[in-house]
Amino acid sequence: MEIRLEEKTIREIYNGYLDSAENGVVAFGGKLNVRPPFQREFVYSGKQRDAVIDTIQKDFPLNVMYWVENDNGYYELLDGQQRTISICQYVGGEYSINHRAFGNLTETEKEQILNYKLMIYICKGNDKEKLDWFKIINIAGEKLTDQELRNAIYTGEWLSNAKAYFSKNNCPAYQIASKYMRGTPIRQDYLETVLKWVSARDNIDLEDYMAEHQNTTNASELWLYFNSVITWVKTIFPNYRKEMQGIEWGLLYNKYGNDKLDPQELEKRIVELMQDDDITKRSGIYEYLLSGEEKYLNIRSFTDTMKRKVYEKQKGICPHCKAEKKEKIHWEIEEMEADHITPWCEGGKTEIENCQMLCKEHNRRKSSK
Repeated sequence: MEIRLEEKTIREIYNGYLDSAENGVVAFGGKLNVRPPFQREFVYSGKQRDAVIDTIQKDFPLNVMYWVENDNGYYELLDGQQRTISICQYVGGEYSINHRAFGNLTETEKEQILNYKLMIYICKGNDKEKLDWFKIINIAGEKLTDQELRNAIYTGEWLSNAKAYFSKNNCPAYQIASKYMRGTPIRQDYLETVLKWVSARDNIDLEDYMAEHQNTTNASELWLYFNSVITWVKTIFPNYRKEMQGIEWGLLYNKYGNDKLDPQELEKRIVELMQDDDITKRSGIYEYLLSGEEKYLNIRSFTDTMKRKVYEKQKGICPHCKAEKKEKIHWEIEEMEADHITPWCEGGKTEIENCQMLCKEHNRRKSSK
């Protein structure tokens, strides 16, 4: 990889600055792509943004920036997007500091800012070299998410279209499914989630799905799949509850989407289960109803006090060992486990009256039935 260090003035970089929102940001006479497809959206807070301008006005050095030079003489900003946009927005009059916008400064103050030199490393190399470098220089600061790093590899028309659906403020995915999703679109949480779901459906790695579709002209297939998932959820569980946010709905859709389910019966069971004090993970109710596996509910365990009382009452004897006339029937409390006499699924509660202490072998034997 070829790497060289150059100085660029703010005047040079601001020349041709244009922020077209979702269509990208350019500067440096239109030759610098400030926000390539793999970059995060602008996320600097006002305090961070103001600190950049304060540093420049005091003529202190800013941290070095990194550009990638393409074969056609154009550049992509590899690291320093937020500093660059902060600078250009200030010079363009989009905000003020201490009640003074750029237009309110004296000519001397303006010239000092415009003539300020930024230190920029410019690199030229193949995609792998650029990606490796990109990962290294983003160790500090606002760290990239895994999906933002993936976006650096699989750029193209398909990714741009997918980001329009899943990665913009108030994007279509947010509008129809924000109540069911965790994270934020702008940090690629929505895109990563739906890619995880659809790649699981196809039984491939997430990266393989992106690679297969990188050169596709649009992401309509991904969007239609996402719509199918959300429509399915809203159909079988029409009464929304806060516990529904963040569930891996796509994975459930992949597995149970073709099952014949009765929304009214499901709702009746949800009402019952939501009132069950033994359930400590109510978001697991939905997966439990689809799979029948109690593990998703985190059924409340017997307390140590309950276990000790029952152990003393049984005098340390496992009733199953005794019934089978085993040679060893007495166990230390550490060698026993608490068991629901009447299983929870049959209406048994996590109460001392429904507790028995069994040796570990018999408890696990009973649990596997």
